[in-house]
Amino acid sequence: MGYRVVDPETLETEPDRPCTMHRFSEPAGLSSMAVNRFGADPGEQLPLAYHYHDEQEEALYVVSGTLAVETPEGTYEVPTGGLFAVDPGSPQRAYNPADAEERVTVLAIGAPPVEGDVHAYDPEEDGGGDPGDGR
Repeated sequence: MGYRVVDPETLETEPDRPCTMHRFSEPAGLSSMAVNRFGADPGEQLPLAYHYHDEQEEALYVVSGTLAVETPEGTYEVPTGGLFAVDPGSPQRAYNPADAEERVTVLAIGAPPVEGDVHAYDPEEDGGGDPGDGR
């Protein structure tokens, strides 16, 4: 058996990100999932840019504020306490709208934690095909 408590105040903020990001997986000893916490002020995007994953499923749980998630099907609004789930191969871009009244805090969980699994997605180049086809 193993148990760990991770104090977010002891974690370094990831550099060169458009919002604050704390990685929980390694300090928690997690190897089967990626767990990160994001905080974005109005107008800030959660890392990454518009993207999709080949294998990784993502779950974005909104701790506070309202998260906007742009997809090829439209933009979703996810309120405090809501969860936005993303299947592999499904492009999305999460952000806090510029006209938001407060910061948004999101707990992001991805599994499996695959390296090199993320790809940029350009909706201008999408001809309606599979996002994994390289367009």
